[in-house]
Amino acid sequence: MKINSERLLKNLEELSYIGRNEGGGIDRAFGSKSDLEAREWLIRYWKEHLGIETRIDAAANLWVDYQKKEGCLPLVIGSHHDAVPDGGRYDGALGVLLATEILETLMEAKLKLNHPLSVVSFTGEEPNPFNLSTIGSKVLCGRLTRESLENCISRDNGERIADALARAGGNLERLPSARLTKEDLFAFLECHIEQGSRLEKKNLPTAAVTCITGIYREQYTVQGEANHAGTTVMTDRKDAYLAAAELSLMLERIALEFQDDDVVATVGYVEVQPNEANIIPGVTQCIVDIRTYDTAVKALFVARITDAVSRIEEKRGVKIKREVLLDQLHMPMHPDVIQAVCQGVQSVQEKVPELVSMAGHDAANLARVTKSGMIFVRSVDGKSHCKEEYSTPEDIEKVGNAMLQAVLALDRSDKSETI
Repeated sequence: MKINSERLLKNLEELSYIGRNEGGGIDRAFGSKSDLEAREWLIRYWKEHLGIETRIDAAANLWVDYQKKEGCLPLVIGSHHDAVPDGGRYDGALGVLLATEILETLMEAKLKLNHPLSVVSFTGEEPNPFNLSTIGSKVLCGRLTRESLENCISRDNGERIADALARAGGNLERLPSARLTKEDLFAFLECHIEQGSRLEKKNLPTAAVTCITGIYREQYTVQGEANHAGTTVMTDRKDAYLAAAELSLMLERIALEFQDDDVVATVGYVEVQPNEANIIPGVTQCIVDIRTYDTAVKALFVARITDAVSRIEEKRGVKIKREVLLDQLHMPMHPDVIQAVCQGVQSVQEKVPELVSMAGHDAANLARVTKSGMIFVRSVDGKSHCKEEYSTPEDIEKVGNAMLQAVLALDRSDKSETI
């Protein structure tokens, strides 16, 4: 049994037109017009081609359920349809459409599964104007509640998230009804592009994911002294920006010292005040993002940052205030799902690499309520979150067939998962 790769690629192309901007990137953030259009496209496709009505939960997650059985837990596959600003056509969308293709293939084969099969497209996986990510899956596992979202508004237009959910078919007041527990699901499997270059370096199309990395973020506020750019001699300066720049370079050195591809650090946000060409910066804010699946490595990294901050304060005569913004632990994938994915991967390639996901995914939230796992597709040149994002048709076909076999293996792995 194999997927219809031609049909899958056609659907991927069609969905990619929704939200496409003049430069060729895709703008499809949660709550946008294109987000609603993508939802309509999926609902229409599932109705016309699968003959299944879409179920929309209170978090506006989209579901289609196949071979529902009373008292039997469903196997769920899927991802998300939204995109980052000026993003690519594969991130998220490929996972939803591949899940759809697997369901369509199984329906055409009239194959009876041990477990019901559901396809899901999650709400707002990517960062969006509501300053939230993985919204739909966080609601499902209880990390986001009605109370925590009641006062959430869009930074773009002041819209309440309650209204955005309502436009998408959700309901903030009924949000508790979307909460899932271990008694509601048998397992979850998500296909996603790797978003890195490790598979490309191995010259392999796919891999099993063993763990989703932990993410640690701190905001640094460097308080220096604003002064005239021409009249202040170099030895008298307390330049907040240069202190932040030195800290950034120090972070890079610390990360490289670990000599581990699964340890990375980034300073992706910097704000300089007063931000004028003829004024020495008096205040600089930056946000540091550290990723590793090893809590001991994270603790050591943070300790080395503390030492670096002290040295920079003394050297440059500045004060550095630190605030932890996020301390999200790594999330291991379930051994049963990893084993099924490895079986699927082995059906299309000789080697079966196992990788840590260095990006966050909905699968991490689902791991809190069920056996969860992921399968990766090679990203050409390691590109993602940009219009150049690309996975070849050949790789997509191989991964599609690998995931199909993984779903069948997972479905056969335990026939006793009933309520």
